[in-house]
Amino acid sequence: MRIMLEKSRREVGKHLLIMIGSALITAIALNEFLVPGKIFSAGINGVSQIIATLLQMGGIHVSTGWFILLFNIPIGLLGWFKVGRGFTVYSIMVAVLTSVLAIVVPVSNISNNSLLAALFGGILTGVGVAYPLKNGFSTGGMDIVAVVLEKTTGRTIGTLMMIINFGIVIVAGFLFGWESALYTIISIYAMSRVVDSIHTRHQKLTAFIVTTQQDAVIAELNQRLIRGITVMPSFGAYTRKESAVLMTVISRYELYELEHAVKDVDPHAFVNLVNTVDIEGNFYDETAQLKLRQHQK
Repeated sequence: MRIMLEKSRREVGKHLLIMIGSALITAIALNEFLVPGKIFSAGINGVSQIIATLLQMGGIHVSTGWFILLFNIPIGLLGWFKVGRGFTVYSIMVAVLTSVLAIVVPVSNISNNSLLAALFGGILTGVGVAYPLKNGFSTGGMDIVAVVLEKTTGRTIGTLMMIINFGIVIVAGFLFGWESALYTIISIYAMSRVVDSIHTRHQKLTAFIVTTQQDAVIAELNQRLIRGITVMPSFGAYTRKESAVLMTVISRYELYELEHAVKDVDPHAFVNLVNTVDIEGNFYDETAQLKLRQHQK
């Protein structure tokens, strides 16, 4: 019991550090690189920037952080009722911290070079987004909408995000010049590349899990994931002990659950992750997984 409490405290402490770091990095990216250069971020942050910039053009000065907070209140309530407390609480805390820091951190133009501002703004935003995702929560905004859509309809948010980001680029082009729109594309691209490199580089991964507690690990994985698992007997040349290799293919968004499922059951298990370029055969997407979960209930 004491060990479980200590693990829980360490996990909460780690999440708090990630939340504060993520919020601070995102606020710096916005106020030191993107906002001064009229370069726009992706998703809710980008929409908030556009509204704040338009009001500023009309003589009304309102920080981008207020609009980030305003958008995240209804999104947070939606996530609370549709997704669950754990994911939503951490995600909304990151969003609120980002909003507060975006209000507190002064806007200053570190670089007069728009290309550098776009690149560094995108890179820092990517770091701020990637580490929460890597640890099982998000930065709020469209990430919560994505999870709600997946859980309620089985649909993904890819098309919606593409439309929003395309809209941000078009609005930036018409209102602030097409040079601003082009730098916005560079910033969004840099952000997406950083997220992919930190979180995982590929959409799908093949996990090889070497364990001596295969039955317990399989049971835990089956509780958390809807994925096929291939069991292969193995023998350790160094330890001279029999074990099993469990092979499964997962999406990058399931990596956090897989890692924690294995660690909770067998802390000594060896996990090898391999980038998967392509697969043929039955790989359940979000829609198929949703149907299976509903059928199991």
